[in-house]
Amino acid sequence: MLRREILCERELFPPMHRADVTTGHADVNGTRLYYETAGRGTPVVFVHGLCLDRRMWDDQFDALADCYRVVRYDVRGFGASAVPTAAEFRHADDLHALLEHLEIPAAHVVGLSMGGRIALHHALLYPESTLTLTLVDSALDGFAWSDEWVASLDAIEEHALRDGAKAGNAIWLQHELFAPARERPAVAAKLAQIVDECSGWNWVNETPVVGIDPPGGARLADVAMPALVVVGERDLPDFLAIADALAAGIPHAKKAVIAGAGHMSNMERPAEFNALLLEFLQAHTATA
Repeated sequence: MLRREILCERELFPPMHRADVTTGHADVNGTRLYYETAGRGTPVVFVHGLCLDRRMWDDQFDALADCYRVVRYDVRGFGASAVPTAAEFRHADDLHALLEHLEIPAAHVVGLSMGGRIALHHALLYPESTLTLTLVDSALDGFAWSDEWVASLDAIEEHALRDGAKAGNAIWLQHELFAPARERPAVAAKLAQIVDECSGWNWVNETPVVGIDPPGGARLADVAMPALVVVGERDLPDFLAIADALAAGIPHAKKAVIAGAGHMSNMERPAEFNALLLEFLQAHTATA
């Protein structure tokens, strides 16, 4: 195990296109979710952000598969997963059903932005299935979002309803949220590909998703497992405030700020992000 841990610390960027990647669709919880898995060991599952998909975790998926069984999937309504129907659903229930489908009783759960909110809900609803919780530039239900943030999303939806879902995607890609990421050509190109290929269904439809009651922001003290809160130094004020709230409210939380990074901290500063995540996971992974 020690040799594998040292390897993980050194091999932050293994070759892409691993030979051991398994892909598939899981028909669970009234939907169809696309997923990918690789590696062996304690499971780690990654949950992506709004209008993104599993590919935003490329640098983490390949690096961590040397030490863990990594899982990434497309959230309902995004990527290669099915769009919602009229039936109400909860993203955290989708995630739990996917883990059951993969015969994973418990996993380290890592989520960014929208994915952070999903990961938090999963930790609160299914604590026995959540080994640790890593919240990256996370959203948080129950948080008092700024007028500027709310107005910016309203403007995207209005534009999409007028000019089409893809027009909404284009404006989302140009949002101030991604300004630091756009400064890095490789990251900008990957984000552009992912967002351009997003259906944009969410901009032009009312998603029948339900949250938890009380909301996550009111239940942070109930998070019993170890937690890592990661935020980019240059993220928007709302997300910086959420990171502070998460770190202060979750009993066993550790906060880390990635210098120079914005909202997409795992893509903008993958070496720093991977080192932080591996250190946290290895501190809370049983060794043989």
